[in-house]
Amino acid sequence: MRKVAFRLLQALPVLLLVAVLTFVLMHMLPGDPAVVIAGPDATPEAVDRLRHQLGLDRPLWEQLIQWLSHLGRGDFGQSLMLNQGVFSAFLERVPVTLSLALLAFAITIPVGVVLGIVAAYHRNRWIDSVVMGIALIGVSVPSFWIAIISVIVFSVELRWLPSSGYAPLSQGFTPWLLSLLQPAAILALFQIGYLARMTRSSMLDVLDQDFIRTARAKGLSEWMTVGKHAFRNALMSVVTVSGIILSLLIGGSVVIEQVFALPGIGRLVVQGIMARDYPLIQGTMLLLGFSFVVINVLVDLAYTLVDPRVRYD
Repeated sequence: MRKVAFRLLQALPVLLLVAVLTFVLMHMLPGDPAVVIAGPDATPEAVDRLRHQLGLDRPLWEQLIQWLSHLGRGDFGQSLMLNQGVFSAFLERVPVTLSLALLAFAITIPVGVVLGIVAAYHRNRWIDSVVMGIALIGVSVPSFWIAIISVIVFSVELRWLPSSGYAPLSQGFTPWLLSLLQPAAILALFQIGYLARMTRSSMLDVLDQDFIRTARAKGLSEWMTVGKHAFRNALMSVVTVSGIILSLLIGGSVVIEQVFALPGIGRLVVQGIMARDYPLIQGTMLLLGFSFVVINVLVDLAYTLVDPRVRYD
Protein backbone atom coordinates (compact mmCIF):
# COMPACT_ATOMS: atom_id res chain seq x y z
CA MET A 1 0.00 0.00 0.00
CA ARG A 2 2.90 2.36 0.71
CA LYS A 3 4.22 1.80 -2.80
CA VAL A 4 0.81 2.47 -4.35
CA ALA A 5 0.43 5.69 -2.37
CA PHE A 6 3.97 6.77 -3.32
CA ARG A 7 3.37 6.10 -7.02
CA LEU A 8 0.12 8.05 -6.93
CA LEU A 9 1.92 10.99 -5.33
CA GLN A 10 4.56 10.78 -8.05
CA ALA A 11 1.79 11.05 -10.63
CA LEU A 12 0.53 14.40 -9.29
CA PRO A 13 2.87 16.49 -11.53
CA VAL A 14 1.72 14.45 -14.55
CA LEU A 15 -1.94 15.03 -13.67
CA LEU A 16 -1.25 18.74 -13.19
CA LEU A 17 0.35 18.90 -16.62
CA VAL A 18 -2.64 17.05 -18.12
CA ALA A 19 -5.00 19.51 -16.44
CA VAL A 20 -3.16 22.59 -17.72
CA LEU A 21 -2.76 21.24 -21.27
CA THR A 22 -6.41 20.21 -21.45
CA PHE A 23 -7.50 23.64 -20.22
CA VAL A 24 -5.32 25.50 -22.71
CA LEU A 25 -6.20 23.29 -25.70
CA MET A 26 -9.94 23.50 -25.00
CA HIS A 27 -9.81 27.30 -24.91
CA MET A 28 -7.86 27.32 -28.19
CA LEU A 29 -10.74 25.62 -30.01
CA PRO A 30 -12.90 27.91 -32.13
CA GLY A 31 -16.38 28.59 -30.81
CA ASP A 32 -17.95 30.11 -27.71
CA PRO A 33 -19.84 28.06 -25.11
CA ALA A 34 -22.05 31.04 -24.36
CA VAL A 35 -23.19 31.18 -28.00
CA VAL A 36 -23.89 27.43 -28.03
CA ILE A 37 -25.88 27.56 -24.79
CA ALA A 38 -27.79 30.74 -25.62
CA GLY A 39 -28.83 29.45 -29.03
CA PRO A 40 -28.71 30.93 -32.53
CA ASP A 41 -31.51 33.42 -31.85
CA ALA A 42 -29.90 35.01 -28.80
CA THR A 43 -28.99 38.68 -28.92
CA PRO A 44 -25.36 39.82 -28.43
CA GLU A 45 -26.37 41.37 -25.11
CA ALA A 46 -27.79 38.03 -23.90
CA VAL A 47 -24.63 36.21 -25.01
CA ASP A 48 -22.41 38.72 -23.19
CA ARG A 49 -24.55 38.42 -20.07
CA LEU A 50 -24.31 34.63 -20.16
CA ARG A 51 -20.56 34.78 -20.78
CA HIS A 52 -20.23 36.98 -17.68
CA GLN A 53 -22.33 34.55 -15.61
CA LEU A 54 -20.11 31.66 -16.67
CA GLY A 55 -16.94 33.62 -15.97
CA LEU A 56 -15.74 33.30 -19.55
CA ASP A 57 -15.05 37.04 -19.84
CA ARG A 58 -12.25 36.89 -17.29
CA PRO A 59 -8.57 36.48 -18.28
CA LEU A 60 -7.51 32.96 -19.18
CA TRP A 61 -4.95 32.71 -16.38
CA GLU A 62 -7.58 33.73 -13.83
CA GLN A 63 -9.98 31.04 -15.09
CA LEU A 64 -7.19 28.45 -14.88
CA ILE A 65 -6.27 29.36 -11.29
CA GLN A 66 -9.90 29.26 -10.23
CA TRP A 67 -10.42 25.84 -11.84
CA LEU A 68 -7.27 24.42 -10.23
CA SER A 69 -8.33 25.76 -6.84
CA HIS A 70 -11.69 24.03 -7.23
CA LEU A 71 -9.89 20.80 -8.16
CA GLY A 72 -7.84 21.07 -5.00
CA ARG A 73 -11.13 20.92 -3.06
CA GLY A 74 -12.34 17.93 -5.07
CA ASP A 75 -14.76 20.01 -7.15
CA PHE A 76 -14.60 19.11 -10.85
CA GLY A 77 -17.11 21.78 -11.79
CA GLN A 78 -20.56 21.88 -13.32
CA SER A 79 -21.27 20.78 -16.87
CA LEU A 80 -22.59 23.61 -19.03
CA MET A 81 -24.35 21.20 -21.37
CA LEU A 82 -25.89 18.77 -18.88
CA ASN A 83 -26.52 21.13 -15.96
CA GLN A 84 -24.98 18.40 -13.83
CA GLY A 85 -21.81 17.90 -11.86
CA VAL A 86 -18.89 16.70 -14.00
CA PHE A 87 -17.93 13.97 -11.54
CA SER A 88 -21.47 12.58 -11.31
CA ALA A 89 -21.81 12.63 -15.11
CA PHE A 90 -18.50 10.75 -15.35
CA LEU A 91 -19.59 8.13 -12.80
CA GLU A 92 -22.89 7.56 -14.63
CA ARG A 93 -21.06 6.61 -17.81
CA VAL A 94 -18.12 4.70 -16.35
CA PRO A 95 -19.95 1.31 -16.30
CA VAL A 96 -20.54 1.46 -20.06
CA THR A 97 -16.98 2.36 -21.04
CA LEU A 98 -15.46 0.04 -18.44
CA SER A 99 -17.64 -2.86 -19.59
CA LEU A 100 -16.69 -2.23 -23.22
CA ALA A 101 -12.97 -1.92 -22.46
CA LEU A 102 -12.80 -4.97 -20.18
CA LEU A 103 -14.72 -7.16 -22.63
CA ALA A 104 -12.42 -6.02 -25.45
CA PHE A 105 -9.45 -6.68 -23.15
CA ALA A 106 -10.74 -10.20 -22.42
CA ILE A 107 -10.86 -10.82 -26.18
CA THR A 108 -7.51 -9.19 -26.95
CA ILE A 109 -5.24 -10.92 -24.46
CA PRO A 110 -5.85 -14.62 -25.24
CA VAL A 111 -6.20 -14.13 -28.99
CA GLY A 112 -3.20 -11.81 -29.30
CA VAL A 113 -0.95 -13.95 -27.11
CA VAL A 114 -1.84 -17.20 -28.89
CA LEU A 115 -1.30 -15.65 -32.32
CA GLY A 116 2.06 -14.25 -31.22
CA ILE A 117 3.22 -17.59 -29.82
CA VAL A 118 2.12 -19.46 -32.96
CA ALA A 119 3.87 -16.93 -35.21
CA ALA A 120 7.09 -17.14 -33.17
CA TYR A 121 7.08 -20.93 -33.08
CA HIS A 122 6.57 -21.13 -36.86
CA ARG A 123 8.90 -18.24 -37.68
CA ASN A 124 9.59 -17.53 -41.35
CA ARG A 125 6.90 -20.01 -42.44
CA TRP A 126 3.54 -19.42 -44.07
CA ILE A 127 1.75 -19.48 -40.70
CA ASP A 128 4.00 -16.69 -39.46
CA SER A 129 3.30 -14.67 -42.60
CA VAL A 130 -0.47 -15.16 -42.29
CA VAL A 131 -0.55 -14.15 -38.62
CA MET A 132 1.60 -11.08 -39.19
CA GLY A 133 -0.53 -10.16 -42.20
CA ILE A 134 -3.67 -10.32 -40.07
CA ALA A 135 -1.91 -8.24 -37.41
CA LEU A 136 -0.93 -5.64 -40.01
CA ILE A 137 -4.50 -5.38 -41.28
CA GLY A 138 -5.77 -5.11 -37.72
CA VAL A 139 -3.62 -2.07 -36.92
CA SER A 140 -4.07 -0.40 -40.33
CA VAL A 141 -7.79 -0.43 -41.17
CA PRO A 142 -9.79 2.49 -39.69
CA SER A 143 -12.02 1.41 -36.81
CA PHE A 144 -15.08 3.37 -37.97
CA TRP A 145 -14.96 1.65 -41.38
CA ILE A 146 -14.76 -1.82 -39.81
CA ALA A 147 -17.59 -0.85 -37.44
CA ILE A 148 -19.87 0.26 -40.28
CA ILE A 149 -19.18 -2.89 -42.30
CA SER A 150 -19.78 -5.03 -39.21
CA VAL A 151 -23.14 -3.35 -38.55
CA ILE A 152 -24.23 -3.92 -42.15
CA VAL A 153 -23.24 -7.59 -42.06
CA PHE A 154 -24.08 -8.77 -38.55
CA SER A 155 -26.92 -6.39 -37.63
CA VAL A 156 -28.70 -5.47 -40.86
CA GLU A 157 -28.19 -8.56 -43.03
CA LEU A 158 -27.78 -11.44 -40.59
CA ARG A 159 -29.62 -9.84 -37.63
CA TRP A 160 -27.40 -11.64 -35.15
CA LEU A 161 -26.45 -8.65 -33.01
CA PRO A 162 -28.05 -5.29 -32.17
CA SER A 163 -26.75 -2.37 -34.19
CA SER A 164 -26.73 0.16 -31.34
CA GLY A 165 -27.66 0.78 -27.74
CA TYR A 166 -26.53 -0.58 -24.41
CA ALA A 167 -28.25 -3.06 -22.10
CA PRO A 168 -27.02 -2.73 -18.49
CA LEU A 169 -25.98 -5.84 -16.64
CA SER A 170 -29.04 -5.47 -14.40
CA GLN A 171 -31.20 -6.55 -17.37
CA GLY A 172 -29.35 -9.86 -17.58
CA PHE A 173 -25.98 -11.16 -18.73
CA THR A 174 -27.11 -12.19 -22.22
CA PRO A 175 -28.60 -8.81 -23.26
CA TRP A 176 -25.54 -7.06 -21.79
CA LEU A 177 -23.16 -9.33 -23.72
CA LEU A 178 -25.07 -9.03 -27.00
CA SER A 179 -25.11 -5.24 -26.79
CA LEU A 180 -21.33 -5.06 -26.30
CA LEU A 181 -20.01 -8.08 -28.21
CA GLN A 182 -19.83 -6.41 -31.61
CA PRO A 183 -18.24 -3.09 -30.52
CA ALA A 184 -15.87 -4.91 -28.14
CA ALA A 185 -14.70 -7.28 -30.89
CA ILE A 186 -14.02 -4.37 -33.25
CA LEU A 187 -12.23 -2.42 -30.53
CA ALA A 188 -10.13 -5.49 -29.71
CA LEU A 189 -9.22 -6.13 -33.35
CA PHE A 190 -6.73 -3.26 -33.47
CA GLN A 191 -5.03 -4.23 -30.22
CA ILE A 192 -4.83 -7.94 -31.11
CA GLY A 193 -2.45 -7.12 -33.95
CA TYR A 194 -0.28 -4.98 -31.68
CA LEU A 195 -0.16 -7.62 -28.93
CA ALA A 196 0.55 -10.43 -31.40
CA ARG A 197 3.55 -8.59 -32.82
CA MET A 198 4.94 -7.79 -29.36
CA THR A 199 4.42 -11.37 -28.14
CA ARG A 200 6.10 -12.76 -31.24
CA SER A 201 9.11 -10.48 -30.77
CA SER A 202 9.49 -11.43 -27.09
CA MET A 203 9.07 -15.13 -27.81
CA LEU A 204 11.70 -15.04 -30.57
CA ASP A 205 14.22 -13.54 -28.14
CA VAL A 206 13.49 -16.24 -25.56
CA LEU A 207 13.40 -19.17 -28.00
CA ASP A 208 16.97 -18.40 -29.04
CA GLN A 209 18.28 -18.62 -25.47
CA ASP A 210 20.53 -21.46 -24.28
CA PHE A 211 18.13 -22.71 -21.61
CA ILE A 212 15.51 -23.47 -24.31
CA ARG A 213 18.01 -25.59 -26.22
CA THR A 214 18.93 -27.30 -22.95
CA ALA A 215 15.28 -28.04 -22.20
CA ARG A 216 14.83 -29.63 -25.60
CA ALA A 217 18.06 -31.61 -25.22
CA LYS A 218 16.76 -33.00 -21.92
CA GLY A 219 13.75 -34.40 -23.77
CA LEU A 220 11.05 -32.00 -22.55
CA SER A 221 7.98 -31.85 -24.75
CA GLU A 222 7.44 -28.86 -27.01
CA TRP A 223 4.39 -27.92 -24.94
CA MET A 224 6.51 -27.73 -21.77
CA THR A 225 9.39 -26.02 -23.52
CA VAL A 226 7.38 -23.36 -25.32
CA GLY A 227 4.33 -23.04 -23.11
CA LYS A 228 6.01 -23.11 -19.72
CA HIS A 229 9.66 -22.16 -20.00
CA ALA A 230 9.68 -19.83 -23.03
CA PHE A 231 6.39 -18.04 -22.52
CA ARG A 232 6.96 -17.57 -18.80
CA ASN A 233 10.17 -15.71 -19.51
CA ALA A 234 8.48 -13.63 -22.21
CA LEU A 235 5.57 -12.78 -19.92
CA MET A 236 7.13 -9.58 -18.57
CA SER A 237 6.84 -7.92 -21.96
CA VAL A 238 3.27 -9.15 -22.34
CA VAL A 239 2.31 -7.70 -18.95
CA THR A 240 3.84 -4.34 -19.86
CA VAL A 241 2.02 -4.25 -23.18
CA SER A 242 -1.23 -5.36 -21.52
CA GLY A 243 -1.29 -2.24 -19.37
CA ILE A 244 -0.77 -0.06 -22.44
CA ILE A 245 -3.48 -1.97 -24.30
CA LEU A 246 -6.04 -1.47 -21.53
CA SER A 247 -5.35 2.26 -21.57
CA LEU A 248 -5.67 2.33 -25.37
CA LEU A 249 -8.96 0.42 -25.19
CA ILE A 250 -10.40 2.97 -22.78
CA GLY A 251 -9.17 5.87 -24.90
CA GLY A 252 -10.15 4.19 -28.17
CA SER A 253 -13.75 3.80 -27.10
CA VAL A 254 -14.55 7.31 -28.38
CA VAL A 255 -15.09 6.29 -32.02
CA ILE A 256 -16.74 2.95 -31.21
CA GLU A 257 -19.19 4.50 -28.75
CA GLN A 258 -20.18 7.05 -31.36
CA VAL A 259 -20.83 4.44 -34.05
CA PHE A 260 -22.81 2.12 -31.77
CA ALA A 261 -24.55 4.90 -29.79
CA LEU A 262 -23.19 3.65 -26.47
CA PRO A 263 -23.76 6.12 -23.60
CA GLY A 264 -20.20 5.95 -22.31
CA ILE A 265 -17.40 8.36 -21.51
CA GLY A 266 -16.14 8.47 -25.09
CA ARG A 267 -19.47 9.68 -26.42
CA LEU A 268 -19.71 12.13 -23.52
CA VAL A 269 -16.34 13.62 -24.53
CA VAL A 270 -17.44 14.06 -28.14
CA GLN A 271 -20.70 15.72 -27.09
CA GLY A 272 -18.80 18.00 -24.72
CA ILE A 273 -16.37 19.06 -27.45
CA MET A 274 -19.21 19.80 -29.87
CA ALA A 275 -20.95 21.92 -27.21
CA ARG A 276 -17.67 23.58 -26.10
CA ASP A 277 -18.42 22.40 -22.57
CA TYR A 278 -15.11 23.39 -20.99
CA PRO A 279 -15.71 22.08 -17.43
CA LEU A 280 -16.99 18.73 -18.71
CA ILE A 281 -14.05 18.09 -21.06
CA GLN A 282 -11.43 19.33 -18.61
CA GLY A 283 -12.77 17.25 -15.72
CA THR A 284 -13.31 14.15 -17.84
CA MET A 285 -9.82 14.23 -19.34
CA LEU A 286 -8.30 14.67 -15.88
CA LEU A 287 -10.25 11.69 -14.52
CA LEU A 288 -9.20 9.60 -17.53
CA GLY A 289 -5.59 10.62 -16.93
CA PHE A 290 -5.89 9.47 -13.32
CA SER A 291 -7.32 6.13 -14.45
CA PHE A 292 -4.31 5.62 -16.75
CA VAL A 293 -1.99 6.31 -13.81
CA VAL A 294 -3.82 3.70 -11.72
CA ILE A 295 -3.48 1.17 -14.56
CA ASN A 296 0.28 1.76 -14.70
CA VAL A 297 0.56 1.26 -10.94
CA LEU A 298 -1.35 -2.02 -11.19
CA VAL A 299 0.99 -3.16 -13.98
CA ASP A 300 3.99 -2.42 -11.76
CA LEU A 301 2.44 -4.50 -8.99
CA ALA A 302 1.76 -7.31 -11.45
CA TYR A 303 5.50 -7.51 -12.19
CA THR A 304 6.10 -8.91 -8.71
CA LEU A 305 3.58 -11.69 -9.36
CA VAL A 306 5.00 -12.59 -12.77
CA ASP A 307 8.65 -12.48 -11.72
CA PRO A 308 9.41 -12.87 -7.98
CA ARG A 309 12.86 -11.42 -8.61
CA VAL A 310 11.28 -8.00 -9.15
CA ARG A 311 11.06 -6.07 -5.91
CA TYR A 312 10.36 -2.42 -5.20
CA ASP A 313 11.95 -0.53 -2.34
